[in-house]
Amino acid sequence: MKMKRLSIMSGVLATSLLFATACSNSGTDSKASKSTGSGDQVVIDMFQFKVEIADQLKELTDEYTKEHPNVKFNIQTVGGGADYGAALKAQFASGNEPDIFNNGGFQEAQTWKDKLEDLSDQPWVDNLYDIAKEPMTMDGKIYGQPLNLEGYGFIYNKDLFEKAGIKELPKTLSELEAASKKLKAKGITPFSNGYGEWWVLGNHLFNIPMAQQDDPDAFIKGLNEGKAKFEGNETFKQFMNLFDLTLKYGNKNPLTTDYNTQVTQFASGETAMMQQGNWTVNMITKINPDMKMGFIPMPISNDAKKNDKLAIGVPNNWVVNKNAPDADKKAAKEFLNWMVSSKEGQKFLVEKFKFIPAFKNIDGKGIDSLSDDILKYSEEGKTLSWNWFKYPEGTVQEVGAAMQSYAGKQMTEEEFMNKLDTIWAKMKK
Repeated sequence: MKMKRLSIMSGVLATSLLFATACSNSGTDSKASKSTGSGDQVVIDMFQFKVEIADQLKELTDEYTKEHPNVKFNIQTVGGGADYGAALKAQFASGNEPDIFNNGGFQEAQTWKDKLEDLSDQPWVDNLYDIAKEPMTMDGKIYGQPLNLEGYGFIYNKDLFEKAGIKELPKTLSELEAASKKLKAKGITPFSNGYGEWWVLGNHLFNIPMAQQDDPDAFIKGLNEGKAKFEGNETFKQFMNLFDLTLKYGNKNPLTTDYNTQVTQFASGETAMMQQGNWTVNMITKINPDMKMGFIPMPISNDAKKNDKLAIGVPNNWVVNKNAPDADKKAAKEFLNWMVSSKEGQKFLVEKFKFIPAFKNIDGKGIDSLSDDILKYSEEGKTLSWNWFKYPEGTVQEVGAAMQSYAGKQMTEEEFMNKLDTIWAKMKK
């Protein structure tokens, strides 16, 4: 998942170039070629961010077209290092509004509400897990279909851990450092840090101390009301020790290491751990089909009980453009329902996409070792919340840039904390 990925930014002009270079296209049909007749050809324009499933999504839509020959798809994928939210804004500003696109929910759902079709009456709604309903529920109505459930932490290479003599998985900060020392002593680089990506920092890493607050929602509310601060917050003080540890025992040049390089380093056995999620499975196994891997938590202190958790949530949602032609909306809804209710669609989600289903009617066990760990932590109630969609618009990019500055030793810890408060104060206006 990357998140990829995911907050709405301003700056449409700047994103025009990004859009031109970052999009991968599947299909050549244009909006102008569509007919609104119910029995005529319909082209569903999809604008999506998950680069990991671009090929599989094309296969899925081709399968759907075999069963529904009057429906074709024009798919554009913007993700990885590209800013999906900014590119999506550019699409709408240019008048090229997609029929189906992605929305992260919470604050992002509020931002785009006037573009979102109410999907509360769709057949799949009754099969949703409760946690999967939350991001896209507004005023008691559901405006999006969750892609899946995902989780992240430190993915580790089981063979390299065994080689270094690590017999028990670290659950505290001290244990994580001890494991890092053992790996380094064997000539193994402990961490692959993709800190060239703002979302690896601003979305996922920054979320760990946010989720470790006693009440994350109350803390975010306090920040918005000017009653809470990052400076002096004990949890964030602890978090900086983890951040420093990954830099100390990480790969060279983390600020020029992008997502693809990070995953490739790990999959090739160059590093023993990386901060990522189960969305990387397809890429990892493509490079190394025999990789034995699992998850360990991202501890910020030596409280094992508090730290032995994985961050698990809904990465994003499929939404339907409220202002699309009626024939397009109808076809889009029928496709989304087919994807999660038909045997063919469910098989793609689990076996090809490697998705942990957000639906009770889809069996997601035994997908892969990372998904199994996520399900295990979920069933044991050892989870951390995903909070970045709740921040003021544009915050994650600014936070990611500040974290990059800290990693590059351009600011001290005190300056970094002050910067976080400054960013939040600016973005909440």
